[in-house]
Amino acid sequence: MTTKSDHSSTVTSSHEPQRPRSRTRRVALGVAASLAGAGAVALVCTQIIPSTSFASSRHPVPNATGQTNCSAVPSVCGFPDATNTGVPSGTKLKTVPGQVSSGPGWHFDSRGWVEVDGNGAVLSGLNIPYNLDISASNVTIKDVKVQASGQSSFGVSLRHTSNVTVENSTIQGVNGGAGRLMVGVKDIYGDSTGIAVLNNNISRTSTGVQVAAGLVQGNYIHSMGYIAGDHINGVTVGGGTTPLTVQDNTILVNHSQTDAVSLFQDTQVEANKVISNNLLAGGGYAIYGGDGNDGATSNISITGNRISTLYYANGGFYGPVADFTSSGSGNAWSGNVWDNTGRTIPSP
Repeated sequence: MTTKSDHSSTVTSSHEPQRPRSRTRRVALGVAASLAGAGAVALVCTQIIPSTSFASSRHPVPNATGQTNCSAVPSVCGFPDATNTGVPSGTKLKTVPGQVSSGPGWHFDSRGWVEVDGNGAVLSGLNIPYNLDISASNVTIKDVKVQASGQSSFGVSLRHTSNVTVENSTIQGVNGGAGRLMVGVKDIYGDSTGIAVLNNNISRTSTGVQVAAGLVQGNYIHSMGYIAGDHINGVTVGGGTTPLTVQDNTILVNHSQTDAVSLFQDTQVEANKVISNNLLAGGGYAIYGGDGNDGATSNISITGNRISTLYYANGGFYGPVADFTSSGSGNAWSGNVWDNTGRTIPSP
């Protein structure tokens, strides 16, 4: 499967399933370090208020108070799963390019991808068995199925965009092995702003969502894909101080590496991130909290998450959380509990 590519192509590093991820800089899985400056202006705020302005009417609303074992059937506790995310049941889709090959602001490129290059474009009701590449702004992708695969493949890729919403869509690889999708939704250069990834069903990927800013909410990320050399990530950030909120998602990583949600200092220090009210399981650690060699984290808020023992007794293969310092300026760890017991997980 062809994916639109350029000098931003992915670099992979060796797979080491029996070792926890160290605090040293790892090889980035996406944007080269030379692009690290995007969005690096430090903010002066001491607390981030999660944005809900993008939320659609279909957004799952977790309400697991007093409940346990939500990971068995997440929607019973109000969390996302196959019943309340992705393309709505009964939606009729037109296949690209067999049934439709272009529309206002988008077209099928015969080299093997769909390009969205018109500002304000809305794509809906499509079945796209290719990479969906977005180079325009104020774009909405909704009720769309994207299926792709390949060594360096992307489902939905963003290039220097602003205000792109991907919602109520199904994004997946062909299978969980050789046909896996590398990244479901990826901000190629790490400089897109106003991203909203909402209520999607994302599977058979080695990384579900890789963005640096915006809102990732109400998604069901599960049944991860893997080929040799992959790091497995649910939602991952490679560094930056631009605000990002990851909330109300179900992220189930059925591998012993790397994470369900990760804040890494691959390119620069981490700051101004919210990880809230998610249902998480698996990876080496369920959460990586942003510590690294580039500097002290600040305004990292990790609150109200449920960590499941669905795959491993410690939540992740090694534990629930790593690389988080609660004493950092504006950092917070509170209300995080074990899904099977409801007991509080203490601050690391």
